[in-house]
Amino acid sequence: MSIFPNPSPQGPIPPSTPPQGAPPPYTPPAQYPAPPQYVVAAPSNGGGWKIGVLFAAVVLAIGGCVYLYMQLDKTKADLVKTNDALQARIDKLEEATSVTTRSNRKTVDELREQLERARRQANAMVGEAKQEALKKVDDTRAQLEAAQEQNKQQLKSDISQVREQTDTANKQISQVGNDVTAVRTDLTSTKGELEKTVADLKRATGEIDGHSVMIATNGKELAALRALGERNFVEFTIHKSKQAQKVGDVSILLKNADPKKNRYTIELTADDRTTEKKDRTANEPVQFMTSKAKQPYELIVNDVKKDTIAGYLSVPKVQNVRN
Repeated sequence: MSIFPNPSPQGPIPPSTPPQGAPPPYTPPAQYPAPPQYVVAAPSNGGGWKIGVLFAAVVLAIGGCVYLYMQLDKTKADLVKTNDALQARIDKLEEATSVTTRSNRKTVDELREQLERARRQANAMVGEAKQEALKKVDDTRAQLEAAQEQNKQQLKSDISQVREQTDTANKQISQVGNDVTAVRTDLTSTKGELEKTVADLKRATGEIDGHSVMIATNGKELAALRALGERNFVEFTIHKSKQAQKVGDVSILLKNADPKKNRYTIELTADDRTTEKKDRTANEPVQFMTSKAKQPYELIVNDVKKDTIAGYLSVPKVQNVRN
């Protein structure tokens, strides 16, 4: 029989007869309702082991409660220690945070002060730069005005000088015009004289090409030939000697000079070849060819003296290599 009350009793349960020697059942006061009645069955034979098991279970339950209480107390103690450690760390963190906050606040204040100081300095520098720029502009304007005034004065002076120089140049041009007219007149006269002189030049037949050759017998006629510009002329005076004398690009060695007969004999060297020109007369053209020109060279002796001859060498202007 169960020791727990019947969960669904059917009507009132009649009171059971208590066992012998059992105390009388508890009767509650009248003002409280009657508690439920439990019927305890009389122990039957062979039920002692159940009581032992129940007692052991109760003991185990009590021991478990004691162990749980001890574990709970230990856990509570650990929680207290952990809470204290956490509180200490929180205090340290708060202290460190406070120090860091104060340091950061100080740094921010310093930076703010530096920024303000830099802003004031920048404003001051801007003001100074502006003043300096304005002063520089004024100085530049003054220099520009001075330079313009100086250039204006210089321009006036230059214009005056140019006018004076122009007047002088006009006078000089007028004078040059007069001189040109005079020179032109002289040139015309000189040209006429030159043409007359050229017309009066003696002519001789060349011994190589058979053409008529104009011969100058004095300095004036030689100047007329030079003025024609057709050939180059090299004047020479050669004395009798054992060494040949260089005339232009040829060499001449005087062998004999006879002033009475107005004749002479020479050795002419051209292109490393020596040729004797014997018993030549004055103003006689002596023609010879060289490798440097297609036209012949002309040697003219105008004056024959004792042991001396004088004249000129006529050289073509066009110097080519003959085929």
